[in-house]
Amino acid sequence: MIMKKYSFRLWAVSLTLIYCCFIACNEAPVNTATDTPTSGTINISVDESFRPVIEAQIKVFESSFPNAKIIAHYKTEAECFRDLYTDSSNRMIIVTRGLTVKESRYYADSLSYSPVSDPIARDAITILVNAASNDTLFSKERLQQQLTGKLKNNQVIVFDGLNATSTVRYAIDSLLNGGQFDSTVVKAVKNSQAVIDFVANNKDAIGFAGISWIGNPEDTAQVNMLKKVKMAYVQCRNCGDSSYVKPSQLGIVTKQYPLVRGLYYILKENYSGLGSGFAQFLKYERGQLIFRRAYLAPMMGFEVRSVKINE
Repeated sequence: MIMKKYSFRLWAVSLTLIYCCFIACNEAPVNTATDTPTSGTINISVDESFRPVIEAQIKVFESSFPNAKIIAHYKTEAECFRDLYTDSSNRMIIVTRGLTVKESRYYADSLSYSPVSDPIARDAITILVNAASNDTLFSKERLQQQLTGKLKNNQVIVFDGLNATSTVRYAIDSLLNGGQFDSTVVKAVKNSQAVIDFVANNKDAIGFAGISWIGNPEDTAQVNMLKKVKMAYVQCRNCGDSSYVKPSQLGIVTKQYPLVRGLYYILKENYSGLGSGFAQFLKYERGQLIFRRAYLAPMMGFEVRSVKINE
C-alpha cells in the first residue's frame, strides 16, 4: 500500500514537471522593451547649434503623443558621437554628418547591427556682425585669410567653442582645408547664444552661428536680436546678377549661399521603438514642415532643375 502511494506521488510530481516544461517552452518570449514608436522615454544627444529647431520638433511630437518623452541633451558634435559610442542609454544623436564606413563596421561588429543614418535637413552657417557695423560683405577667401591671421584688421572672430563643435569642424574643413586657426584672432565662447551675445556687445566682432538661432522672422526673440546683430552677405559664385547673398532657404536649396551643411539623425535602435517613431516624424511631412518654418531647407519635396522655356 505504501509503495502504491509513493508511486502515485512520484507519478504526479513528474506529470507536473512535464506540464510546467511544456508551458515554458511554448510561452512567447517576454518583450523587455519599455517603449513603442509613440510611447515611453528615451535620451538623445543633439548638436547644440540646432537647439531651437530640435526643441520645436520635440514639443510638437510630445504634444501629438502624450505618452512619449524625449529627453534631449544639447552638446558639441564630438560629445554627441561619444555618447553614441559609450552611453548604452543613448538612443539617437542629431548631428551634421552621417556615419563613416569605419564607424558602421565598428557598430556591426560590436552590436551585431549598424545604426540607421539619414539626412533630415540642410542648414546655413550665418556670419554675424554687430548692428552698428558697416562691414557686411564677405567671401570664403576673406574668411580664410582672417581665420588664419593673414588679414589683420583688428576684428575678433567668435565660435561656439574652439574644439569639437560642428561649426568649428566646418570652418576647418571647408574654409581652411584642414588648416589651423590663428588663436590671437579666433575666440571661443560657451555656445551659439553666447556667440550672438558677444557680437551684439562688440562692434568689431564677427560670429559664426547656425541659421536656426537667428534666421526665423516669425520668432519674436530672434527678430529682437536682429536689432543688435546683422546677418552678413557672403559672395556667391553662381548667382548671375547678384554677387553677394544673405543666408535663406532659397539660397540653401539652390546652393547660392556657400556656407551650407547637412543635418542627420543616427539611430541606435534595432527594433521599432520611440527612437524609430521620432526619426520617422523628423523625416516626413510634419517634421519637415517644422524645419521649413525654422528656415532650414527640408529634405522632402524639393527638386531644383534647369529648364529652357521656348516662347
